[in-house]
Amino acid sequence: MDSLVTDTFLKAAVQCWLSDFAAALTSDETSTLASLFAPECFWRDILAFDWDLRTTTGADAIAVRMLALAPAARARDLRLAERRTPPRAVVRAGTSCVEVIFTFETAAGSCNGVVRLVPAGEGGALRAWTLMTALDEIRGHEDPANGRRWQNVDWKRNFGGENWADRRRAAVAYEDRDPAVLVVGAAQAGLMAAARLSMLGIDTLTIDREARLGDSWRRRYHALTLHNETRVNHFPYMPFPKSWPVFIPKDMLGDWFELYAAAMELNVWTGTELKSARYDDAAGRWTAVMRRADGTERTMHPRHIVFCNGVSTIPKMPDLPGLSEFKGTVRHSGSYGSGLEWKGRKALVLGTGTSGHDVAQDLAVSGAAEVSIIQNGPSLIVSLKEAQAPYALYDEEIPFEDLDLLASSFPFPIYKRAHQQMTIRNAEADKELLDGLRRRGFRLTSGPEGEGWQIMYGNRGGGYYFDAGCSQMIVHGKIGLIQYDDIARFGPEGAVMKDGTVRAADLIVLATGYKGQKEAVRPILGDETTERIGPVWGFDEEGELKGMWRPTGQPGLWFLAGGLAQCRIYSKVLALQINARELGLTR
Repeated sequence: MDSLVTDTFLKAAVQCWLSDFAAALTSDETSTLASLFAPECFWRDILAFDWDLRTTTGADAIAVRMLALAPAARARDLRLAERRTPPRAVVRAGTSCVEVIFTFETAAGSCNGVVRLVPAGEGGALRAWTLMTALDEIRGHEDPANGRRWQNVDWKRNFGGENWADRRRAAVAYEDRDPAVLVVGAAQAGLMAAARLSMLGIDTLTIDREARLGDSWRRRYHALTLHNETRVNHFPYMPFPKSWPVFIPKDMLGDWFELYAAAMELNVWTGTELKSARYDDAAGRWTAVMRRADGTERTMHPRHIVFCNGVSTIPKMPDLPGLSEFKGTVRHSGSYGSGLEWKGRKALVLGTGTSGHDVAQDLAVSGAAEVSIIQNGPSLIVSLKEAQAPYALYDEEIPFEDLDLLASSFPFPIYKRAHQQMTIRNAEADKELLDGLRRRGFRLTSGPEGEGWQIMYGNRGGGYYFDAGCSQMIVHGKIGLIQYDDIARFGPEGAVMKDGTVRAADLIVLATGYKGQKEAVRPILGDETTERIGPVWGFDEEGELKGMWRPTGQPGLWFLAGGLAQCRIYSKVLALQINARELGLTR
C-alpha cells in the first residue's frame, strides 16, 4: 500500500478509477463494470440509485443491479469531492485501502460517494472493495443550512405588523392548518427528525406526552449519564459546546432539548398524547386524534406520522413466580428513581444489562445495606474506555460531516467484521476485569458471533454493559451476584433460593428491558394496522435495520430511533424520503 501513496500516483490512480467507473455506468456491459470491483466487494446505496437503502454483494451482482438502475438514475459528473477530505491510505476492518470521497449528480439531485480501493487488478491496479452512494440533496429543494439562507425572510423592520414572535406563535398554534408530518415523541430522535424536515420546508408538528421537553430523560434514574462520548453525539445543525463534559448527564441533555427546539424554531406541543390514528388510503392521509394536557382533543390529518417513541418504550414486567407475594417494593428500572431512597435497606436487581448495573451501583454507593444483582443470561462487559472503540473514526482530524459520511459508508459485512475485531481487542485489554468476573461466577458473552455490543444493540437493543464501576464492585464483592437459575421463586421476604435460603430484600428492581416501538404503537393504531407495519428493529439480511428510517408496510408511517449519532445521520435519510413523496418523486 505504501507504493500507492507516493507523490501524485495516488490521485492519478483514483481519478483513473472514477473515470472508468463513470464510463462503465453508461455502457450495457456488466463485465466491464464488474471488472472495476475487487474479488470481495460490496455496494451500499442510500437513496442515490433507488429510493431505498440496499446493500449488494459481489461484483457481478453489483454490476447487474447498478446497470438496471442506471438509466433512471442518470448518474453523471463523477469527480473527487472539492473542499472535503482528499484520498488517503487507511486501514478499515484490518484491510489496507485508499479511501476516497467523491460527488456526482443524478436525476434526483446531488450525491456523495465513498469508495475504498484495494490493489486487485493487473499490475496492482486499484479495484473497489466497498462502495457507498448516497443522495445528499434533492435538486431545487436543498437544505438552506448548507450555506443558502431562506429567500423569503423579512429584511425590513415591520413596524405596526407582526414580528418574528407573532409568526412563531401562529406557526405553533396550528389554528388554520394541519401539518404535513406529525412526529410523535420529542426526545433526540423526534427533535432531529423535526429539524431535518423543517429545514426542507416541510410543515412538521412534534408532540410529546411529557409536560416539559427533556422530561423523558430527566425522569430516568438519578445517576444516569450517557455511556458514549459527547464528541459523537452532536445534534444536526447545532453541535454541543466544546465546554461540555466527555459524558453528558441526563438532565443536561434534557435541558439541551428545550434549547434546541427553540433555536431551530421547531413546532412542539408538550403535554400532548396521540390517542388514535387511522389511515385513509384513498385520501393518502391520517386522521390523528390528540389529547392535550387541559383535556381538550384536536383532530389533524397529516400525510405522514413519524414515531420517535424510542427503542425503550413499554417496560417489560415479567410475571415471576411468587413476585406478587413480595411485601416490599417492586419497580422497573425505568422508574426506579434514586438510590438515596433506599439507604440502609436491602435490594435485589434483576438484569445485567446497562440499566441493571447502573441501578445496582447507584444503590450500593448511596448506602444501601446490601445489593445483589441477578443474572438471567450471559452479558457482554467492556470497560468504559474500551467501549469507545467503535467511535475511533471520530478521532480522525477531518471535518465532522466527512466523519458522518464515512460512518454510514460501511456495508454491513465489513461493519460486522470490524466490530468482531474490536471485540477481540477489547477483551484482551479488559482481561483482568473479565477474569475477575468469571471468578465470581458472572457469565460472559461477546455476542452470538463475537460481534460485540453495537451489533447486539441493533439486533436486540441491549445485552451489554460499559463498566462505569459496577463490574469492579461485583469483582470485589461489594455487590452480590445471584444466578436466576438458583432461585426457586420469590416470596414475601425476597428471593427464595433452591437450597431453601432466602435472600431478603426491601426493594426488587426489574431491569428487564422494554417491548419496543412496534408494541408501543399498537394501542394507538390497532392490531390490523400494527401488523401491517412489519418488523421493527433488528438487522435484515442486507444489514439494514428493519422498519427504521425507511418505508414500513403501512403507507405514511415511519420510525426513527437509536443512539444520538444514528438519529443524527439517519434523520436526514428519513427527511429526504418524506420530501421525495411530498414532491411526487416516488411513492
